Amino acid sequence: MTETRANSGLDLHLEVSRTRPAASLESALRSAIRSGRLAPGQRLPASRSLALDLGVARNSVAEAYGRLVAEGWLEARVGAGTWVGDREHAPEQQPAVRPDSAALLDLRGGIPDATTFPRSAWAAAARQALTRAPSEAFGYGSGQGAPSLRSTLAEYVSRARGVFAEPADVVVTHGFGELLALTARALVGRGARRIAVEEYGHESHRAILRASGLRLIGIPVDRDGAAIDALETSGADAVLLTPAHQFPTGVPLSPTRRVDVVRWAERTGGLIVEDDYDGEFRYDRRSIGALQALAPQHVLFAGTASKSLAPAVGLAWGVVPHALLPAVLEQQALAGGAPATLTQLTLAEFIDRHRYDRHLRSLRGRYRARREELELAVGAGLSEARVSGMAAGLHCLVELPPGTDEAAVTRRALSLGLQLDGLSTFHVGGQSPGRGPAMVLGIGGPADQVYSEAVAAALEAMQVAMHDAAGA
Repeated sequence: MTETRANSGLDLHLEVSRTRPAASLESALRSAIRSGRLAPGQRLPASRSLALDLGVARNSVAEAYGRLVAEGWLEARVGAGTWVGDREHAPEQQPAVRPDSAALLDLRGGIPDATTFPRSAWAAAARQALTRAPSEAFGYGSGQGAPSLRSTLAEYVSRARGVFAEPADVVVTHGFGELLALTARALVGRGARRIAVEEYGHESHRAILRASGLRLIGIPVDRDGAAIDALETSGADAVLLTPAHQFPTGVPLSPTRRVDVVRWAERTGGLIVEDDYDGEFRYDRRSIGALQALAPQHVLFAGTASKSLAPAVGLAWGVVPHALLPAVLEQQALAGGAPATLTQLTLAEFIDRHRYDRHLRSLRGRYRARREELELAVGAGLSEARVSGMAAGLHCLVELPPGTDEAAVTRRALSLGLQLDGLSTFHVGGQSPGRGPAMVLGIGGPADQVYSEAVAAALEAMQVAMHDAAGA
């Protein structure tokens, strides 16, 4: 632990690890900003001065500063120095509620941290959107979505995800579930009868497809993602994929299979529904581009604000192939039309002013740190277990020794006040054929103040089940 009085005159009390100086300095600075010890606009020491005071390499300080600047915690200009970012752009913290019988710790996969919602920035965007909205915006509006939001989304997904999109291609819905239902009913109306799904995925999505009248065909998932060769004999009219980051196994669809599935769609006329699950959350490198760019007229690209902002925003968007668009819009009209216009205008303002980009950079840093903490905890406390899945998204797998009972882990976790799911619960058949036991651990659900507690409870639950399996 080191107290520094650098050339800037700023005294900093920071805990820095000698074995991981850059990572620990980054964490210490982030914590100081969150707690308010470092206020917005506060100038930080030059990297050379801080490195000298802490007794670490200057590169370590530069690396920590660089990451925090990229995430929006700090601001920097060449020759001007580095200082704490404007509070409007910094992640906001809400008080954490200690879990009790009515509020469990939650490490289920795919759940975001609700305390990260950028309340101030969203409120500012709402005020600006309301002030600028023309009178006609307060009418019934377009069922396809507010024109300004469709234009904004077309530009955003083109820039950030490599999607080929025009505003006329974009459909705004209440959430991914509604978009999936509209698409499924449109397909059935055109004569489709079967849809292929990855053998691991959300049961709620499978239920939507079944309710629409489609027969589901599960296709295997391995380390290269969905086994596209299984489509050839499936007789499927469409396929639902999570190519950027398969849920919940955590693998991307390999380049070869991306080409293969596009060729399948072009040859058969089948539709690929691309659920861009966690596509914006890649921590080790640049995110994988959207599959849609390979065949815009055969792929329906689906995105949502649920993970990046909050499920409460209630907005999703689809970039729909021209041939399918009229049928999707017909189903949307029957379902009641697009979401509230004022919410759409707020999201458009939020994205247009780059608040969305800054928020995403902040979240990537936050969730990357949580992923690293989980990996370190598993490595130190569960020598026979292994974290798998690429460094992306809001979840990973913890693979357990053969014979470990996933259900026993879930029960033990629940007794400790923790919600946690086994991999087999996501299988289309309710089991994991050909795979060993594993738990799907989310890294998003708990607030910062209780995240470490949740991880500790998960490790205890897995340790007990592993010990029981070894003694059986």
